[in-house]
Amino acid sequence: MRENAYQAELIRTLRRMFPGCIILKNDTNYMQGIPDLLILFMDKWAMLEVKASEVDPYQPNQEYYVDQLNRMSFAAFIHPMNEEAVLDALQSAFTVKRKTRVSQR
Repeated sequence: MRENAYQAELIRTLRRMFPGCIILKNDTNYMQGIPDLLILFMDKWAMLEVKASEVDPYQPNQEYYVDQLNRMSFAAFIHPMNEEAVLDALQSAFTVKRKTRVSQR
């Protein structure tokens, strides 16, 4: 599968998983190495670098930006072989955290 086809399929999956999310495709000519997709969901964000396969080479700066952005919020390389694990981790990152309720007597 080509990267463009996989990316389009992935975007459809993300929209089903996170209704109302906004997904922006980044311009590779603007900033080399910035991940392909920015996902905005409620008060959270994530970035994904899409690869067609696990053996696709990384471009200059991609590892740097994925690591840096992952420390800020959530970022990862995603391809068909790790998709389930990455989407599970993304779902956990997007889970709404709420305060613990303590019963009072």
